[in-house]
Amino acid sequence: MAGTALLMASCAPAGDAWMMSSMTAAAKDQIMLVREAPPSFGYQRLVTQSRLYPELGAFVTKRGLPDFLAETGDQEGYYFILYYLKDRKAFACRTRSGKGQAVEFAGPYPITTREFHLLDGFRRGPNRRPV
Repeated sequence: MAGTALLMASCAPAGDAWMMSSMTAAAKDQIMLVREAPPSFGYQRLVTQSRLYPELGAFVTKRGLPDFLAETGDQEGYYFILYYLKDRKAFACRTRSGKGQAVEFAGPYPITTREFHLLDGFRRGPNRRPV
C-alpha cells in the first residue's frame, strides 16, 4: 500500500508539457498494467492522473492500486476504468471538461471471465502458471 500513499503525497515534477502530451497520447485508448515496482507506464499514468484529479487519488488510496488502468478521452473529458482482478471487479471514472477536477465514479462492475483471463494472462506474462 506504500504506492497508494505516493498517489496522494508525491510532489515530484511530472515533466515538461511535451512529456505530458506524449504520455497522454500513448495512454489514450489503452489498457495498462499498474505495477509499482518497477513502475509500469500504467502506474505512472495513475500517479499523474491522481495529481490532476485528487478524487481519483483518494479513491485509489482507499481502495488500493488497481491491477490495470484503461484510459481514453475526448473533448468532453477523460474516462478511466480501474480493474481489480482479485475481486473480479472494475470501477469506471469520468471527468468532465469545464467541471474542474471533479470525478464521477460508477461501479463496481463484474469483470467477465474472458476479461479476467485475458488481463490475468497479461499480468502473469509468458510462461507463468495461472494463480
